[in-house]
Amino acid sequence: MQQDVIRKYAAPVPRYTSYPTAPHFSPRIDAQTYEGWLGQLPEGLPLSLYVHVPYCTKLCWYCGCNTKATRRYGPVADYVAALKREIEMVGSRVPQRHSVAHMHWGGGSPNILSAPDIRALAAHLRRNFRCADDMELAVEIDPRDFDEPRADALHDAGVNRISLGVQDFREDVQKAIGRMQSFEDTARVIEAFRDRGVPSINIDLVYGLPLQTVESVDETIRQVITLSPDRVAIFGYAHLPERLRHQRLIDGKALPDAVMRFTQATRMAERLVDAGYVRVGLDHYAKPTDSLAIGAVSRNFQGYTSDAVETLIGLGASAIGQLPQGFVQNVTAASEYARRINAGELATARGFELTEEDKARGWVIRELMCTLRFSHVKLREKFGSHADRLIEVAHEVIADDTDGLIEPEADGFRVRDEARTFLRSICARFDAYLPRSVARHATGV
Repeated sequence: MQQDVIRKYAAPVPRYTSYPTAPHFSPRIDAQTYEGWLGQLPEGLPLSLYVHVPYCTKLCWYCGCNTKATRRYGPVADYVAALKREIEMVGSRVPQRHSVAHMHWGGGSPNILSAPDIRALAAHLRRNFRCADDMELAVEIDPRDFDEPRADALHDAGVNRISLGVQDFREDVQKAIGRMQSFEDTARVIEAFRDRGVPSINIDLVYGLPLQTVESVDETIRQVITLSPDRVAIFGYAHLPERLRHQRLIDGKALPDAVMRFTQATRMAERLVDAGYVRVGLDHYAKPTDSLAIGAVSRNFQGYTSDAVETLIGLGASAIGQLPQGFVQNVTAASEYARRINAGELATARGFELTEEDKARGWVIRELMCTLRFSHVKLREKFGSHADRLIEVAHEVIADDTDGLIEPEADGFRVRDEARTFLRSICARFDAYLPRSVARHATGV
């Protein structure tokens, strides 16, 4: 890929885990709106749950998540108590004959919870929601804050997928981002969960970090492959120190430029594909036997998933939910979240009510992010006349492609495999809100 092309598509664009993206959410969507939307959900609706734990024992400098560091367990225990109350409140408002097919605990670091609280929280969720017997329960794990009792508790809770943050194994890179984590500690955690029968392991990596080189990410990816994870996710670091104060601890001069970021991402992708992993969407990789490689792929706020359920209930501070009517998000600060919940109120702070055009544009962006294809026929079948303008945009994308990123097809176009890194920039052509946005986004490479 020519360097001028890489720089051309390096302009900041959203990650498109939703459409519209979170910066466009409005406080006009409040707790009363959310309660009404929950009451309109049909009986028998399949659900997914997301549970947010906004605490870590130590804050990594690169982190863009809603979390805070604490060495005391008191704030965590208080938060769990409020979370249980929200679970009761929301659980009583969803249709009685629903079924939860997928549950994800994220953060922060959910394994900051004590073993008793892990068991109690899982049991409370099952008491207040009807969980399918084959429900997938995925939990994000920080290997640096891990012990055997909590591994036992997660196993007893029914966890069948864990996701471990690694980012990079090079010590100089780890020092530059404030996260020291050895290969040996990571391997130990993976072995502990495999010994307990957890069938699926995911590892998260990041490129574009300070001091990273092609050689350093190559070394990390080779080490990761020896751990044989079922899935690997490789994210580009988003340096937004104006919005995230802790990122100011990172030396911006040590960050690789757009061309180096592209080269790092390409090298890591090549190593994983050579090792037999199937590339999924923009930045995920899965073993050929994994559900992400062999089934339908969707995309939500946790990234790529094999979970096809369209209604997501978000629980916890800052958690985002998606209902047929639109998006809702809880208040971000854990203290304000607890205050509202303890007062008997839903904690919804903002959201977005979708129009039919929004739904059509969101479908196009999700299809591109997941399948790399735009289909005129499928779009018109789903959205009728709302497809007209988007089909015009697709023709404009084809006509404007002087860089060989896409391949025209009879039914639309396909993004070429070598242009996957630019998927978000291609999706941005279908984003009606981006031109008027003042939000800061990650680089497009």
